[in-house]
Amino acid sequence: MKLSIIVPVYNESSTILEILKRVQQADIGPDWQKQIIVVDNCSTDGTRDLLLDYKADNVQIIMQPENRGKGNSVRKAIPLCNGDYTITQDADLEYDPREYVKLLKHAMVNKLDVVYGSRVLGNKYYHNYRLNYWVVRCLTYLTNLFFGASFTDVATNYKLMRTELLKSLELQCSGFDLDFEISNKLALMTDKIDEISIDYEPRTYAEGKKIGLMDGLLALWTIVRDRLKSTF
Repeated sequence: MKLSIIVPVYNESSTILEILKRVQQADIGPDWQKQIIVVDNCSTDGTRDLLLDYKADNVQIIMQPENRGKGNSVRKAIPLCNGDYTITQDADLEYDPREYVKLLKHAMVNKLDVVYGSRVLGNKYYHNYRLNYWVVRCLTYLTNLFFGASFTDVATNYKLMRTELLKSLELQCSGFDLDFEISNKLALMTDKIDEISIDYEPRTYAEGKKIGLMDGLLALWTIVRDRLKSTF
């Protein structure tokens, strides 16, 4: 069995080597291997130089020729995934790769197509910024309302999906709105979806957090657009 891990990167020179170390060291069980695909989104802070020097047999590194957005980087990697399941991994240290094994076990035991790592199950409050928290909660509510789903955290980075299903989604988004497009389309294609609680260590904008108001508006448009497409 194999887990494909997509790592989109943009200007994360202070954390990229550490996150790759954590991904490599994460125990996912003796019967599982890892395929790691790193896509650099034209970083300008030295990240590319670090990646050019990084060598590992199970790692493929792709250098985007220009900044095309996080979602585009993920879409670039999807056709290369050859694992049974695929998950995305942000290049900062907010998400802990040691959670992979919990997600995989839950998927395998319950024969699921999709398992989300939710940051809010158990009434957790996970943001440094109250506005960001409530924007995600509202967008999650709209996703559930429009697509008959029961997500608690559509914006989580930890979406474990059967690779075959992920490849069938025909994704279009190029920014952070890809998280919402994935959730919309998964809700329409399968009911074998569940969530488990994960730990999360949010960073501040001063520490490099990149998501902003425009990303929230694009996410809202993506939800409305996909709902209209599914209706007509």
